[in-house]
Amino acid sequence: MVQLHVKRGDESQFLFTTTVDVPVEELTKQVTAVYNGRLKVDRICSEMEELAEHGVTLPPNMQGLTDEQITELKLRDEWALKCVPSGGAEFKKDEIGRRNGHAPNEKMKQVLQKTIEEAKSLISKKQVQANVCVTLEMVKEALDQLRGAVMIVYPMGLPPHDPIRLEFEDREDLSGTQAALQLIADSEAQLWWAAKELHRGKKLTEYVGKNEKTKIIVKIQKRGQGAPAREPVISPEDQKQMMMFYSRREEELKKLQKADDDSYLDSEWADRHSLKKQFQGLGDIKWGPR
Repeated sequence: MVQLHVKRGDESQFLFTTTVDVPVEELTKQVTAVYNGRLKVDRICSEMEELAEHGVTLPPNMQGLTDEQITELKLRDEWALKCVPSGGAEFKKDEIGRRNGHAPNEKMKQVLQKTIEEAKSLISKKQVQANVCVTLEMVKEALDQLRGAVMIVYPMGLPPHDPIRLEFEDREDLSGTQAALQLIADSEAQLWWAAKELHRGKKLTEYVGKNEKTKIIVKIQKRGQGAPAREPVISPEDQKQMMMFYSRREEELKKLQKADDDSYLDSEWADRHSLKKQFQGLGDIKWGPR
């Protein structure tokens, strides 16, 4: 199986396995699906961390308002009594006014946090260092784990406007957000290898040959952004090791130069005539007043 080390810019994303006979069109769709799926898991995990701390989100017309403003405008959160966490809620006010403050109890909070950690580790960038390839099935498994944890803590479900529910139902609106800039639509995705675009309509074997044990670094980006920067000749880790080597070498040279210093010859103990001077009574002669 051909192993792809997928990057976005200079940042490692994940490892992906395929075959040399795969059409580039199909490969691009697969890699893009995993790439966007990992971003989706990260977004849900981020929202679930807030869910564990401050409960479900307020209706859009109440978010960001103070308690006085909500009272003055006579606004009411009709989902507050419907979406109650299992075991009861603990009030933890959301200072930015985005969530209602009715957080899950400590036991249910731990359920959410543990699941978040497991889902993140499943699609983590650290999998690259561990030489573990990420598949679309692993992304779906992470989403299922998160969905299951939310159902355990909120058996009545989340409000229809909650971003976690919107993500699970694929109804999220990311327009105008930083997350939208990270996403790559399937129709806009491009794969690059060795400063060459992998053109849809061709097969991977036309670029990398027929060796199924090939390992290559592939960069994913949006169409129209031009060729990505080439990979550095040496890796950042190798460069760090080289800098450390030359730094140690420089210190060693300084020590050697210091060891070659002959200023010690001016010391009294290094005078080869000191014994003769002592016999002649000249050893303690000093010029000038005492």
